[in-house]
Amino acid sequence: MKQLLTYFPKLNSRQIEQFYQLEALYAYWNSKINLISRKDFGDFYLHHVLHSMAIARVITFSSGAHVLDVGTGGGFPGIPLSILFPKTQFYLLDSVGKKIKVVKKVASELGLDNVEALNMRIDNFSSSVDFVVSRAVAKMNIFYEWVSKKGKAENSHNFPNGIFYLKGGDVKEELRNFPKAQEFSISTYFSEGYFETKKIIYLPFSG
Repeated sequence: MKQLLTYFPKLNSRQIEQFYQLEALYAYWNSKINLISRKDFGDFYLHHVLHSMAIARVITFSSGAHVLDVGTGGGFPGIPLSILFPKTQFYLLDSVGKKIKVVKKVASELGLDNVEALNMRIDNFSSSVDFVVSRAVAKMNIFYEWVSKKGKAENSHNFPNGIFYLKGGDVKEELRNFPKAQEFSISTYFSEGYFETKKIIYLPFSG
């Protein structure tokens, strides 16, 4: 939690309280449904919360924007981002019903009225959004096929509407067919060794 306050010193009191509540909420639900590896839970804030929040170092989602988190699992990166951007609407989507049940409970406990948790596959999501976010649920060419038609035509951000994808390791081969893709090293923003090979990939819906 200390890292969050160091890297995001402008959080208001409500946001700080919501972030504090996350660990206890996820510890409870993780004891019932294996959302996060038991071995990994000791680094919950670093590996899951702060990692999700790295996207906010690249883009500030505007008030009224719509963001879709595909394959959200237990709510990452969508839940941390929805706390950071309370005036942005987030759709957290996963095909596994028990995971979405947890996301709904967490969002409710935190009072996140800007979160809609949806138990469905991406091809059944019919709304248009400004951006899609995700944590490496598929290779980029596959993921792009899933979401490239979900974007709004109008744009209100510094980046054209598109995808922000959290990914680790060497991504050059995956991005070979996407000349407009941009790669951001998370270690530029966060100094912890865990982020040394972690990246944010941005790709506009236009490819």
